[in-house]
Amino acid sequence: MTRHALISGGSSGIGLAVARRLARQGWRLTLLARRPDVLAQAAAELHEQGAAAVLPLAVDVADAAACHAAVAQALAQGGAPDLTLTCAGIARPDYFEALTDADFHEAMAVNYFGTLHVLRAVLPALRARRSGHVALMSSGAGLTGIFGYAAYAPSKFAVRGLAEVLRAELKADGVGVSVVFPPDTDTPQLAQENLTKPAETRAIAGAARVMSADAVAAAILRGVERRRFVIAPGPEMGLLAPLHSLIAPLLRWQFDRAARRA
Repeated sequence: MTRHALISGGSSGIGLAVARRLARQGWRLTLLARRPDVLAQAAAELHEQGAAAVLPLAVDVADAAACHAAVAQALAQGGAPDLTLTCAGIARPDYFEALTDADFHEAMAVNYFGTLHVLRAVLPALRARRSGHVALMSSGAGLTGIFGYAAYAPSKFAVRGLAEVLRAELKADGVGVSVVFPPDTDTPQLAQENLTKPAETRAIAGAARVMSADAVAAAILRGVERRRFVIAPGPEMGLLAPLHSLIAPLLRWQFDRAARRA
């Protein structure tokens, strides 16, 4: 039977990298993203790479009604997805005082509520079927606060909290849950972030290795296949995810030192 994946933010970045890998394995794909032109380009590419079918749906996941309607269409055409991956996200780093109220609201609306809306729409079908896997995209900034990410980090902490609860609630229903903590990844979003990053943020991030979107995608799919709850691609996240609370004083000292030098 052809497997079905539903990916929000699937037209670029990590979401598209995962979709490419699944396309080469012959999966049916549903992509949710805001820009119809970029979606169309992604769909054409995935068809060429071997996807059984591609359903591109232009939708803002922050809009609950539109998101539920899009997921309902995906379920009607492809059935309950075997994998649901919530990659849609935004980040605008800057100094706290430079961020507007709209920046804080938008980060939570897209990163947290956008994740929530997809899951609330898809989970009844997964629970009824008693199978499937959902992977929620958090961030290294969802494990420890980072200078300059006052709007972004709380939204990713919220995603992490949601994943913790869903892991417990869905276990008895046979639905797997993962939370992903990618490092800085070579994507259009990172390029956009670099336009507004404070010097201190650049100094803190400078020592970390930037991973390719494909490498992160490979780590996500390995983690899902192994039914891991925490998926932490790369050596830095591999250390931070299990030890963030224990090494928090060291991290704060290191981050503060880098910020002072900047």
